[in-house]
Amino acid sequence: MRAIVQNAYGGLEVLAEAELPVPEPGPGEIRVRVRAAGVNPTDWKHRAGPMSLSRLPLVLGWDVAGTVDRTGPGVTVLSEGDEVFGTLPYPQAGGAYAEYATAPADVFVEKPGTIDFVQAAALPLASLTAWQSLHDVDGLGAGQRVLIQGAAGGVGHLAVQIAHHLGAEVIATAAEGDLEFIRGLGADRALDYRATHIRAEVHDVDAALVPFAGTTRVDSMYTVRQGGTIVTLLGTEPDGPGRARCARIGRTLPLSQAAQAHRLGETGRINGKLVLIP
Repeated sequence: MRAIVQNAYGGLEVLAEAELPVPEPGPGEIRVRVRAAGVNPTDWKHRAGPMSLSRLPLVLGWDVAGTVDRTGPGVTVLSEGDEVFGTLPYPQAGGAYAEYATAPADVFVEKPGTIDFVQAAALPLASLTAWQSLHDVDGLGAGQRVLIQGAAGGVGHLAVQIAHHLGAEVIATAAEGDLEFIRGLGADRALDYRATHIRAEVHDVDAALVPFAGTTRVDSMYTVRQGGTIVTLLGTEPDGPGRARCARIGRTLPLSQAAQAHRLGETGRINGKLVLIP
């Protein structure tokens, strides 16, 4: 099978296309014929240096969508031919930048017929981050108030929808051109982050989700009531939520152009999610 392999850590030059044996699923695993692989910041961070449990040689990529090609012993929840998507086990080595990937069956769910493989591959990591932040950590529920900074971003725009679904009042920040977009996702109050002094405008929220560092993170702390919760993501982006929109695919590229996808992603100027197509 074709795969993008790196045998060293470093810049874009370490990514190379190679032929690898098609992996066999073990007990409890499935093999997926990859139709699309999402590209995330963690991908180029793993490319640049050793992180977590990854070992060389390394096939990057964790977000994947495709068709079940083979099931291992003991798998009963999925069958060959099922269309699925999910995040490969993390922080173990990925494997999505390839024509086939194997992983435990329980990290996948069936792909709804209302979205295609590209859209499905763009969702897992960002949507899990939003859900875990608001539901698992914040315990957000009906009648509570939440501030979501960077609400038009990859995690942020999903967090708005999740918070709205949970019954919370959603106060969201974004660039002026994105305010109508986030209102359409369920924001009760949409604020232009450039024109708003957040400390003066927002008070006593039950929870805040902040994907940025710097003064954005500090200012957000002043908006949370005593006893409330603030979840900050390990971002190093400059102040200002930006315009990235995971739900609107920024660009798809063939698997062979994985290095180009990393180059584009590292600029921080892609308005949407990057997805590779094997």
